[in-house]
Amino acid sequence: MRQTSKELTPRTRRLLDIQGFDTVDAQELARVAPGLRLAFGLCAVLGGLGTILASPAILLVLTLLAALAAASPVHPFDLIYNYGIRHLTGTGPLPRRGVPSRFGCGMGAVFLLVTVWAFSAGHAVAGYALGGMLTFVVLLASTTDICIPSMVYRSIFGWPPARDAQQVG
Repeated sequence: MRQTSKELTPRTRRLLDIQGFDTVDAQELARVAPGLRLAFGLCAVLGGLGTILASPAILLVLTLLAALAAASPVHPFDLIYNYGIRHLTGTGPLPRRGVPSRFGCGMGAVFLLVTVWAFSAGHAVAGYALGGMLTFVVLLASTTDICIPSMVYRSIFGWPPARDAQQVG
């Protein structure tokens, strides 16, 4: 089954359920699913840039954005989609992010703080390793919907029920 603007593959639906979108209507989610990757993509760009430049300042800004995303069901970068892109694409606003996704942003904020410390303290190798891992994890989510921190959350607090093929639609 090919993903279009009107349907999600069972795999994509499952991965989005793991991120905490398990209560969102399948048709609504299918229309905005590509927009849900925007926040991850922008975080990957900033994380990668901050890591390549060994810039505590860039990484600290990203840390603050991640902390805001952990504290709010609306990721700061979702506002770019909700107030701009969706009007160009004719889609609705992005659904609120669930606890697993917000947990992931909280994990990212902590990971970023350690990375900022590593670069600031002159531990460049550790900073590059930590920043590289973080950028990889966020890049993975932005390109495949596989969110490792959401999977960590789900392994601790429980997995959403599996859907049968007829519900995925």
